[in-house]
Amino acid sequence: MIIKSLELLNYRNYESLNMEFDSGTNILYGDNAQGKTNILEAVYLSGTTKSHRGSKDKEIISFEKDESHIRTVVEKNDNEYCIDIHLKKKGAKGIAVNKVPIKKARDLFGILNIVVFSPEDLYIIKEGPQMRRRFMDMELCQIDRIYLSDLTKYNKTLLQRNKLLKDLYYRPELKDTLDIWDMQLIETGKKIIARRNRFINELMPVVYDIHKKLTGDKEDLKILYEPETDEESFERNLKENREKDLKFGSTSVGPHHDDIKFLINDTDIRKYGSQGQQRTSALSLKLSEIKIVEEIIKDKPILLMDDVLSELDSSRQNFLLNNITDTQTIVTCTGLDEFIKNRFEIDKIFEVIEGHVYENKEIV
Repeated sequence: MIIKSLELLNYRNYESLNMEFDSGTNILYGDNAQGKTNILEAVYLSGTTKSHRGSKDKEIISFEKDESHIRTVVEKNDNEYCIDIHLKKKGAKGIAVNKVPIKKARDLFGILNIVVFSPEDLYIIKEGPQMRRRFMDMELCQIDRIYLSDLTKYNKTLLQRNKLLKDLYYRPELKDTLDIWDMQLIETGKKIIARRNRFINELMPVVYDIHKKLTGDKEDLKILYEPETDEESFERNLKENREKDLKFGSTSVGPHHDDIKFLINDTDIRKYGSQGQQRTSALSLKLSEIKIVEEIIKDKPILLMDDVLSELDSSRQNFLLNNITDTQTIVTCTGLDEFIKNRFEIDKIFEVIEGHVYENKEIV
C-alpha cells in the first residue's frame, strides 16, 4: 500500500497543491507554521474522513472560501484508488472512490490504513485517559468497520442519554424513556469493551518484544486494558448509578471512561516512571501499532511522522529510523540534520514555504 499523489484545493494555507510521493521515505522540511502538518492532516483525512488534530471541516477550509477539495491516489494490491473528499462549510462532506460517491464514511475505511506519530503521542502515558482511549479508537476504527459502527452508535446514544438526563430535571414525565437509551447503550457498550480488550491482548506481546529490544533487555513493558466496567457488570452498574446520573446529568458508567495501564517491571510508569521511560514506552507502543496493523491487514500501513525526531535522543532516533525502512513514510521536520547524522536513506525531499511545496533533488 502506497500513496502515489495528493492534490489540495483551498485546504488551510494551500490555495492549490499537487505533489507525488515516493514509495519509501518522503521528507517535508521547513520552518514552523509553513504548512507541513497540513499535508499530513490531508493524507490522514483521506483515509479516515477525520482530522488527526480533531479539527472540524469548516476549520480546515481556507479562509474566506466555502469549499475545499482533497484528492489522494492510493495503490493497493495492484489496484489504484482515487479518493476524492469535498469539504463544505455548510453541509456534510462529499466522498467518492474512483468517482463513485459513497453514502457512509465508514465505507471508506480500510482502503488506506495510516499510523500517525506526533510529539503528543510521546505524552500518551503521562496525559489523561482520553488520549489513551483515542489511541484505541483511532486504530480500531481503521481496521474494524464493525467497531466503527458500534462506536458511532454508542457515542450518539450517550449524547442522547446525557441530554435526557438533563431534560428530566424539567420534564420528569420522560423518565420511562431512559430505559430505551440504557438498552442501546449496553448493547453497543459491551461490544466496544470486548473489542478493545481483544485489541490490547493482541498488541501486548508485540509491545513487549519491541520494548525489550529498545531498552537492551533491561525493561519488561506490559500494557493492560482497564475497562471502567466489564461486559457482564455493565448493565447492573448502569442501573445502580442511575440516581447519581440523574443528579449530575451525565452518564458515569461505560467504556467512555476506559483507560490503559503501562507497567515496566510491574511498576505503573504513569505514576512512578521517569519521563524517559514514558517516552520510550510511547515509542514502543507506536512501533507496535505499525506491526499489529500489518498483521491484521496483511499489508504495510502508511506512517506519518509529525516532527517527532526532534523530541527523541539519538539512540531512540536510530531505533525508530531503523524500524521503518520498509514502510512508506511521510515525515515533517524543521531540518535534515537527524537524517544526515544517522545516514538514513531518504527517497524524496520537499521544502515547504508558506503554503508552497518545492521538491529538492539536490540533497537526495
